[in-house]
Amino acid sequence: MIVDTHCHIHEAEFYDDNVRQEIYERAIAADVRMICVGTSETTSREAVEFASNHTHTWATVGVHPHDTRQGISYIEQILNDNHEKVVGVGEIGLDYYYMNSPKQVQIAALEQQLQWALDHNMPVSFHVRDAFEDFWPIFNNFQNVRGVLHSFTDNMSNLERGLENGLYIGVNGISTFAKDEKQQQMYDAVPLEHMLFETDAPFLTPLPHRGKVNEPAFVRLVAEYHAKRRNISSNQITEVTSANALTLFGI
Repeated sequence: MIVDTHCHIHEAEFYDDNVRQEIYERAIAADVRMICVGTSETTSREAVEFASNHTHTWATVGVHPHDTRQGISYIEQILNDNHEKVVGVGEIGLDYYYMNSPKQVQIAALEQQLQWALDHNMPVSFHVRDAFEDFWPIFNNFQNVRGVLHSFTDNMSNLERGLENGLYIGVNGISTFAKDEKQQQMYDAVPLEHMLFETDAPFLTPLPHRGKVNEPAFVRLVAEYHAKRRNISSNQITEVTSANALTLFGI
């Protein structure tokens, strides 16, 4: 068994019902468990609905920094429903690369959603891009927050800081085709006990399927790539990372 800790196969924008069901069935056939991650009110509700109707599937709810300008209050309403399939808050954070929402709006939304995560004792899926300078002071203001730095592609300094703060590191298909050796060395430096695998499907498809639509079953390709780099068995790396996922998300 392996856990894809971050996918978006619940989103109607990317998959129609038939395709979504086929992708889900391929994941189950590959012994993959999935966490469907919300990025807005609509996708958070889609994630909860999809997880409710599919076994071995869970949901997180939250507003991506790109969408924070549209408001976030409905996420608290979803969390207050205490749905058994909701296992986290996310993906939330800061993204200064595109700046689709004003910086102060992103910051305020991150702070509020972190508070909700603490209130509901839930882990967080963090999206941070070109914004760690602002992210760390905010993170440090919320003691006992636990979570994962989703799709981590930053540098050793921020990796070390994340590990020092007890965060998990989300590794996906990018790592299979990244050509920068320093970045590969950064992935190699992630301790197994702090590593999570993810797909971010339908995005970031790993080799050898790059250019195709990503899906949770492909998370095994990411695991195999890193097992080979570390000279360990695929079973060992999937067992440890899946145990990490079960621990963090309580699934």
